[in-house]
Amino acid sequence: MRDAEHEAATPRVHTRDGVLHVHPGESVLETLERHGHRVEFQCRSGYCGACRTPLLAGKVHYAAVPLAFVSQGECLPCCCQPVGAIKLDIRKG
Repeated sequence: MRDAEHEAATPRVHTRDGVLHVHPGESVLETLERHGHRVEFQCRSGYCGACRTPLLAGKVHYAAVPLAFVSQGECLPCCCQPVGAIKLDIRKG
């Protein structure tokens, strides 16, 4: 894999504060928490939708379909993983 292809495939989360690198198997919420972001959540399983966050760019993967409604252009950080790079409208609070 070329460097540009590897960089594009590397899971990372772009926020207003910078780029966060994702550990293998980690949810977006876990990545955000590890880097000091505080995100409101209740369930950590996609049930309640409390963590709903604007997804400005990129794609996420859900291991199981969340029960909470997710519109185009948003994600549930508690139960998704980034597919390559994603951009969230979020900052440390």
